[in-house]
Amino acid sequence: MKVVSMMIMAGVIAALTGCAAWSNDDIDWDISIAAPQHYKMWLLNAHLEKSGIRSWRGPIGGGVECCWKGPNGPFGSGGPMDPFPNLIALHWFSFAEQKYYSTLLKIPPDLEERMRVPAPTITQQGEVRYLPRNNLVLGLAPGGEVVVWIMSQKSNAEEVMRVPAVEVEGNLNAFKVRTEDYLKEHGAYLQEHGIPLEGW
Repeated sequence: MKVVSMMIMAGVIAALTGCAAWSNDDIDWDISIAAPQHYKMWLLNAHLEKSGIRSWRGPIGGGVECCWKGPNGPFGSGGPMDPFPNLIALHWFSFAEQKYYSTLLKIPPDLEERMRVPAPTITQQGEVRYLPRNNLVLGLAPGGEVVVWIMSQKSNAEEVMRVPAVEVEGNLNAFKVRTEDYLKEHGAYLQEHGIPLEGW
């Protein structure tokens, strides 16, 4: 009888733990960058800061493409984020618009704790596990809008904020060759669909 009671208690504790915030400090935080399909961006700089502790260049940069929403998004390339920042400065070039943008993201004070709360995550074997949303995904959209998601995989992505960017000066000739290559691949799509500046 004691063994059965102990097993029931262990099950209750496990169930409650699945709903509580992930409390250990061993979470491997990641940051990644994404853009809508056909609307390629070039991330010139992503600078992260944990005020009073560390300021560093993020592990993301260069060409940013698919994906945004749907079965393939949000998803992007990236790398580790250590420690968890409270400020992120972004500077990028939009190929479709031929514009440079810049913005500063002030990360909500409670976001790290929100990301620690376990979310259902499906393993490759089809099992459901509850893990923290350890990936911060930054989406760059035409018009200079930045959309921020938290997730451990695409199935549990949650949008947490939107931040407008400002257009800044920059040398268009620096991207002349890359723009020509971009238009060869996506020019027909842009002519048919244009460049939506909202609704992302």
